[in-house]
Amino acid sequence: MEQKYGRTSFFDGGLLAYIGWTILGIVVTALTLGICYPWALTMVYGWKINHTVIDGHRMRFSGTAIGLFGNWIKWLLLSIITIGIYSFWVGIKLTDWKAKNTNFIN
Repeated sequence: MEQKYGRTSFFDGGLLAYIGWTILGIVVTALTLGICYPWALTMVYGWKINHTVIDGHRMRFSGTAIGLFGNWIKWLLLSIITIGIYSFWVGIKLTDWKAKNTNFIN
């Protein structure tokens, strides 16, 4: 860990937990035929962010699957209407949504 001005940045999640959350997300997504994919995304992303500390400040993810699901439907419809062209922006929109739902606890 590199220290700067007495503060540290680190990630304290473990490999087994990451594998577990990822497998759970894949299973839930498969069993629901993709309907719960937004839930799987928020679950795994939340685990990553909630185990991240930047400059001594722990991060917190406040996004919900329901909040993402509404956007997911909108992005899907826009992609269909534009014959797939909007799908190029979905990754950027998802990153923006994640950033808007990420903050510092302390």
